[in-house]
Amino acid sequence: MPQTPHIEKHFTSSEIVRDVVIGMSDGLTVPFALAAGLSGAVASTGIVVTAGLAEVAAGSVAMGLGGYLAARGDAEHYASERRREADEVRDIPEREALEVEEVLQQHGLTAEEIAPVVAALRRRPDAWIDFMMRFELGLEEPHPGRATKSAATIAGAYVVGGMIPLLPYILLQDGRTALLLSVIITLFALSVFGYVKGRFTGTGPMRSALQTVLIGGLAASVAFAIAKLIA
Repeated sequence: MPQTPHIEKHFTSSEIVRDVVIGMSDGLTVPFALAAGLSGAVASTGIVVTAGLAEVAAGSVAMGLGGYLAARGDAEHYASERRREADEVRDIPEREALEVEEVLQQHGLTAEEIAPVVAALRRRPDAWIDFMMRFELGLEEPHPGRATKSAATIAGAYVVGGMIPLLPYILLQDGRTALLLSVIITLFALSVFGYVKGRFTGTGPMRSALQTVLIGGLAASVAFAIAKLIA
């Protein structure tokens, strides 16, 4: 009898998706709040556009640099821990073997099942180090070029997100109309972004969309209200 192939569906939160989420979420929210706040204080769309573009440029550089430094930090931490594990495997193999046994016991293996695994790892030092890095420390080796790719992805996502609330101010001269249109398209973009993020992360698309809209809307409302009070 023909059988339907079993296809497992698991979400693996890839580094690229994580970077897009980081860049896009801030890119949509911060320039949106800035534009709304300036709209409460000035009538000129030109000022809003100038300030908004300056913020998008500065924000994308800052976010990209932050992503770069974070990825570099992860790579340096992994390299440092791997050197330490390599030294321990070489200098204190008996203690490391006991640690392997403890890890496997936590997964329910018996002493009889553990013994050949430990013996096999002791014959393969590189595999032994890989095992300790993954199962004892919970560290995965970063991909080469991760830092540069992370910086570019976060910065690019920030620019894309930031241009959405500014677009009405670029196209329209009337500040009130531009503000209204900016609110509509940005809240829509936030809801779509939150929905897609929820699908990827498995946290619930509708819940994620609602949370994203509420956060972005609250930030813009507070900025607008403060600008109105000061102006």
